[in-house]
Amino acid sequence: MTATDLPAVNAALNATSTVLLLAGFLFIKTQHKVAHRNCMAGAFLVSCVFLTTYVLHKFLVHGVHTPFGGAGHWKTFYYILLATHVILAMGIVPLILITMTHAVKARYEKHRAWARWTLPLWLYVSVTGVLVYFMLYKWFPKT
Repeated sequence: MTATDLPAVNAALNATSTVLLLAGFLFIKTQHKVAHRNCMAGAFLVSCVFLTTYVLHKFLVHGVHTPFGGAGHWKTFYYILLATHVILAMGIVPLILITMTHAVKARYEKHRAWARWTLPLWLYVSVTGVLVYFMLYKWFPKT
C-alpha cells in the first residue's frame, strides 16, 4: 500500500463507520442492546483506524493537501462541505468519548442525552468524509 492508496482506504473506513452507526441506531431502537453496543464499538474502532491512516497519509505526503479540481458553484459547495467536515471532525472526538464513557459506566440516561447530539454529528462527519473523497479524487480531480 502506498500513500496514494490511503484516501480510498479512508473513504471506505468512513463508509463502514456510517453503516455501523446506522445499524447501531436501528438496533437500539428495536431494543437489541448487545447488537447496538457491538455496532457502536465497531464504529469507534473503525474511526480510530481511520484517524491513524489519515495521519499516516498526511505524514507520507508531508502535509500537502490535494487541490480541488471543480469550479463555480461546485467549488463553493466543496469548500463549505470541507470546512464543516473539518470543524465537526475535530469536535466529534470528545463527544464520542463522553458518550461512550456514559455507556460503559451504565449511565444510560446521560448516554442517551449525549448520543442525541453525538450520533447525527458523527454521521455527518462520516458521510461528508466520503463525499470529500469522491469530490477530490473521482468527480473533480485536479488535472
